[in-house]
Amino acid sequence: MPPALQALLALAGGASITLSLAPFNIWPLVLLGPALLYCLQRHQTLRAASWTGWLFGLGFWGAGISWVYVSIERYGGAPPWLAGGLTLAFVAALALLFALQGALFARIAASARHRWLIFTLCWLGFEWLRSWFLTGFPWLYLGYAWLDTPLQRWAPLGGVWGLSLLSLLLSMGLARLLADRHLTTALPGLALAAAAWLLPTQWTSPKAGDALDTVLIQPNIPQLAKWQPDNLDGILRQQIAQSAAYAEVDLIVWPETAIPATFNRAAPRMTPFLNWLEQEGISLITGFPYAEAAPERPGGQRFHNSLGLFGTGQDLYHKQRLVPFGEYVPFEAQLRGLIAFFDLPMSSFSLPTEHTGNMQLGNRQIAPAICYEIAYPQLVSALSRDADVILTVSNDTWFGRSIAPDQHLQIARMRALENGRWVIRATNNGVTAFITPTGKLASQAPLDQQAELRATVTMMSGQTPWQQFGVWPLAAIGVLLGLFALRRPGA
Repeated sequence: MPPALQALLALAGGASITLSLAPFNIWPLVLLGPALLYCLQRHQTLRAASWTGWLFGLGFWGAGISWVYVSIERYGGAPPWLAGGLTLAFVAALALLFALQGALFARIAASARHRWLIFTLCWLGFEWLRSWFLTGFPWLYLGYAWLDTPLQRWAPLGGVWGLSLLSLLLSMGLARLLADRHLTTALPGLALAAAAWLLPTQWTSPKAGDALDTVLIQPNIPQLAKWQPDNLDGILRQQIAQSAAYAEVDLIVWPETAIPATFNRAAPRMTPFLNWLEQEGISLITGFPYAEAAPERPGGQRFHNSLGLFGTGQDLYHKQRLVPFGEYVPFEAQLRGLIAFFDLPMSSFSLPTEHTGNMQLGNRQIAPAICYEIAYPQLVSALSRDADVILTVSNDTWFGRSIAPDQHLQIARMRALENGRWVIRATNNGVTAFITPTGKLASQAPLDQQAELRATVTMMSGQTPWQQFGVWPLAAIGVLLGLFALRRPGA
């Protein structure tokens, strides 16, 4: 095959996976990309497989996170040429992970009997690696494509990575069938897919008589106006007015950084409202930047992206996974001041110095996840293990009408399914939603509008196998499959 055609196929194969995910949801395409990459790499040298992997990654990330351009150009103040260049640089850097994956595959496959199994395990291992390496970027996992299909029943057992494994087994079966007319390779994936019909649809159960009458406030504040100090009073007045119509609910939720200032600055406007909440027996959970003294800088302050519980209770949660460049700037001393993108409002957040866990609302445990954190399967699983409900807040205004908000919602739906809990999701401009423990959308607010969304959310008890055992069963399966694949050299 001519090198130019190989390069084109690698780019197209990577890009095709985006079409299998939200908002397109053409799930058969999730099988095509890995199958194509395997067929390209299975007889390549280490150097050639690295190059093919990098090109595949360029298509994969270039299509899948194209929304980064919107943040840099529209809200970061960069001209289109610079925003495009920075986006391309980010994509090219992430694509190096697929280059390393290809190199590892080529290195191990040379002495393996079952190359397709080695390819599967390499891909799955790098999906897991992306959940923590350099703080992690757990986006575009193959398993998300199986939401709203019968195969999603595997999620409470193995999480999104269990579904990725199933997807890879099906994809490798397709590749071997088309390339070699080899039917037996398809049998493991087909058997697991068929077994999905035998699995329970839900592993947890409602707590009788325990529910929260909840309203989510979607203020739809323009991103460029949000952090202007003169707008603080008007922003708070609007959200208070939206909330005041719901005097009979149990819980009101405002989105991430809905209070666009430290609480001391917002207190004159917020205090009368908080007193009213306490009198009415209502709780408020809202996002805001939290300031505390920084011992390492005498007289200085440290800021956290936080959630606060007010009204009938008091609690605080600090975000544990920060977004590079959005919430902190790597190489800050070198990059600050170069362009507006490196000086975005509230891009100097810090990680908490002490453990921050669930929020306590009466006798209920709420598992919090701020924006990007909902994408971390293990973090959400750990927080929700003893929780009654999952709550996530976000501000996806940064990404405009790109595909990012749909991808983010799909990720939140998977967390509900994995952990058998309702997910309450409040955002600035969408997608604000209530998600059932089976990953279904119970209701959602319209995009880019001021809105309030109300539902009665049932508290859940019990744990899914994913919550109990995490990735360890998958790791054990991976070791066994690896040993089997390496038994002796062969085709």
